[in-house]
Amino acid sequence: QVQLIESGGGLVQAGGSLTLSCTDSGRTFNFFTKAWFRQAPGKEREFVARISPDGGSARYSDSATGRFTISRDNAKNTVLLQMNSLNPDDTAVYYCAAGSWSTAAEEYRYWGQGTQVTVSS
Repeated sequence: QVQLIESGGGLVQAGGSLTLSCTDSGRTFNFFTKAWFRQAPGKEREFVARISPDGGSARYSDSATGRFTISRDNAKNTVLLQMNSLNPDDTAVYYCAAGSWSTAAEEYRYWGQGTQVTVSS
């Protein structure tokens, strides 16, 4: 089941930038916290960033802090993840989610299908 649709992933050189976009599918999630997670090969899914329903509060993983920015436009039912200064360690499938204010993937009820981000050295 797909609840959100991600786009914007792709190949980028180290030091480059990408912006990921996620749009609600079938319903809106404007009352929900939205978040980005990522999962690299052989690794657990990890928290990247989250944003409150009104967009007023945001938090980031240590890795994302200073490089990534999460934002949302509820009129467009979208959440964005602006990623700068990418490095190969950022290579992963990135997922957007809607749910509770949490860094734990299991607390998020609704998920996108994922979009691949590959950063070359």
